[in-house]
Amino acid sequence: MRARFLSGIALSLAVVGCVEPAPRPQPSRPAPVAPRPAAPLPPPPTPAASDWRDWSLTPGDWVYRQDARGSLALYGTPGSDAVLTLRCDVGARMVYLSRAGAGGAGAATIRTTSTARTLNLTPTGGATPYLAVALTPRDSLLDAMGFSRGRFVIEQTGYPTLVIPAWAEIERVTEDCRK
Repeated sequence: MRARFLSGIALSLAVVGCVEPAPRPQPSRPAPVAPRPAAPLPPPPTPAASDWRDWSLTPGDWVYRQDARGSLALYGTPGSDAVLTLRCDVGARMVYLSRAGAGGAGAATIRTTSTARTLNLTPTGGATPYLAVALTPRDSLLDAMGFSRGRFVIEQTGYPTLVIPAWAEIERVTEDCRK
């Protein structure tokens, strides 16, 4: 009996020896971290369209009024000085186009849908600095500005480009000086 008992134990040990041992737990390693993708770069600023007729308007609105000298149309934002002024000086029979800015005289190009002209603007010498040019009331540039399709542009080196809507105030001032 003892031999049988021993052979049963030997057989059990042989069977246990044939079974694969349970895998040893591996020391825990952190899972490999995938590199974070770089934060996307902000999109580049939208370049100005090559056609000035697609540029955004300079912020503001036109305001028309009359005073002792004649009439004027001012373009700008409420509560600030106008960036562009058209004045009919009835006594002088001239229309003055003025843009905000301090400095010496300089050439400014005015572009409309029908024309482009370069004018020499000179400082006005007033309390608020403007650069201006005098135009006769019959100057075709005034009509070109008033009837330009949606907008006209004033470009001058050293100053921001003005993209101005072509509203009725331009023609009102012009017509006031033509009477």
